Amino acid sequence: MKLAILSRNGKLYSTRRLVEAARQRGHSVRVLDPLRCYLRISSDGFDMHYKGKPIAGYGAVVPRIGASITRYGCAVLRQFELMGSYSPNSAAAIARARDKLRCHQVLAAEGIGLPVTVFGDNPDDTADLLAMLGPPPHVIKLNEGTQGAGVMLAEKASASRATIETLRGLYANFLVQEFIAEAKGADLRCFVVGDRVVAAMRRQAPKGDFRSNLHRGGSARPVRPSRAEVDTAVRAAGLLGLGVAGVDLIRSKRGPLVLEVNSSPGLEGIEQATGIDVAGAVVEHVVARAAGLQHKRNADLTDS
Repeated sequence: MKLAILSRNGKLYSTRRLVEAARQRGHSVRVLDPLRCYLRISSDGFDMHYKGKPIAGYGAVVPRIGASITRYGCAVLRQFELMGSYSPNSAAAIARARDKLRCHQVLAAEGIGLPVTVFGDNPDDTADLLAMLGPPPHVIKLNEGTQGAGVMLAEKASASRATIETLRGLYANFLVQEFIAEAKGADLRCFVVGDRVVAAMRRQAPKGDFRSNLHRGGSARPVRPSRAEVDTAVRAAGLLGLGVAGVDLIRSKRGPLVLEVNSSPGLEGIEQATGIDVAGAVVEHVVARAAGLQHKRNADLTDS
């Protein structure tokens, strides 16, 4: 099958592994920088060029769209979809997952466990907003932060108010959440592909920090998630429309709680921690789904 990987940098570990996994399985694959793709949109069809030449005929596209280019990257991915390419994560699903507030609303509406979260815009309401949440510590998160950046812990109510006032002065969008002390600075990254968790690791924050992200110095080891954790991760990804996702959970007294659902999860940390060929699982899932959709289209054409 002819595959495309949307990535700004073909040398990144995740991109390289997807290319290797695709070629090992006999597929043609090309890395495309989404910012070099440009689109023609008209009522008579959709076209795309890349670095001066037309591109078409890709059976599937695997998006590796960074947060900084979400809007344009999703427009490019949507164009591929309109041109008949399959993607495990649609443009709409990626945009939904990138907005932390929207993501939490979608998951909470379906009964997925989450840390209690509050959100408000007017500075006059800060005291009542924090009262709705409960006593500190509070976790304050930028709405579009990634890899632990823009996540702060306020241990006193006065610190929460000061941080909120500062962020409002910068016109930043943010959420405030309860701090789950029993997690002890650890979380679980469940890598969901289709309806399975193909790999999972437990990440531990370094001493003196509460963020367990590997980019922040956290450590990782393989873990076997419980049935409840698997079900929560798979449901969360499915509710957001993601066929490939990194679902971050914490273990709490009331069961697994979803911290975040990542639509472009990195492969390096989880492959190194678990020894599992996650890239291969992604490629096999994408190709199988794309082939199934193409077969259905062909059958529909025959029936008509």
